[in-house]
Amino acid sequence: MINRQAVSRPLLLCFAIGVAITAGCQTTDGFGPGKAEAASAAQDRFADVTITTTEISPGIYMLEGAGGNIGLSTGEDGAFVIDDQFAPLSARILTAIGTVTDAPLSFLLNTHWHGDHAGGNENFANAGATIVAHDNVRKRLKAGRPDGERPIAPAAAAALPVITFSQTINFYWNDHDIHVIHPQTAHTDGDAIVFFKDADVVHMGDVFFNGGYPFIDLASGGDLDGYIAAHDRVLAMIDDSVKIIPGHGPLANRADLARTRYMLVEVRRRIQAAIDQGMDEDAVLAAAPLKDLSEIWGQGFIKDDFMTRIAYRSLSKNQ
Repeated sequence: MINRQAVSRPLLLCFAIGVAITAGCQTTDGFGPGKAEAASAAQDRFADVTITTTEISPGIYMLEGAGGNIGLSTGEDGAFVIDDQFAPLSARILTAIGTVTDAPLSFLLNTHWHGDHAGGNENFANAGATIVAHDNVRKRLKAGRPDGERPIAPAAAAALPVITFSQTINFYWNDHDIHVIHPQTAHTDGDAIVFFKDADVVHMGDVFFNGGYPFIDLASGGDLDGYIAAHDRVLAMIDDSVKIIPGHGPLANRADLARTRYMLVEVRRRIQAAIDQGMDEDAVLAAAPLKDLSEIWGQGFIKDDFMTRIAYRSLSKNQ
């Protein structure tokens, strides 16, 4: 049966990037041991979060809570989970999974290393999941990020992927042909995009923010040009019947992805034009080149100024 619990979707987003996008974000969540008071604060912060479970294709679900959207395939082979949000939510997520399948937890695939997508790794591993991710996800989780405004502790050993891949990996699971690709440098340098080829479902992780500006983690190898190239690659592989689970935002389709890609190309054009005129970052910010776009796209997690800076820094490093 399908469990459709009451929706609670606070804008709690912790990218673990050394920059606080949302006030009160704690980068210790899911990244190894933290101070007791930090753990208590995390529990309080997530106290009102519920997990919603929506079947989007027979046996395939999208789970929403706080953090990145979760994908789930159910069947006789076992539960195949894509991403796991924050560690304090693990029990609720596992309970939600249990409402739609009695099969054991088998695989957990991380679309990248950020705490709002991989924060529950240790808990899921302890529940029986084999963790799979791109090579760079394991490297970044294992190393943490010791510098920056918000240092990230190395992940516990149990939270690390035990199977990694460099370009593609395939699963033949629950009667599905699950094809996973790595889009080089996009949101990070360790992204994974998951295609349920026979079911017309794609999970794009944070390579797609539906309805708003995306976050591109330059410190983790992200790149605006690569982000757009990833959109182009997926658009060439899908048709109008495909349902897309974005990293953030509501369930999407090909047209939604195409609109987002068009916006990103326009962002790139405007910021590149300013760079070509010799403007520095602060001058570009003052000129507000994305003002009209932001009336539509700047209402989510990433605001006008932050998107301008991301684009400027990404394009400048490629000069």
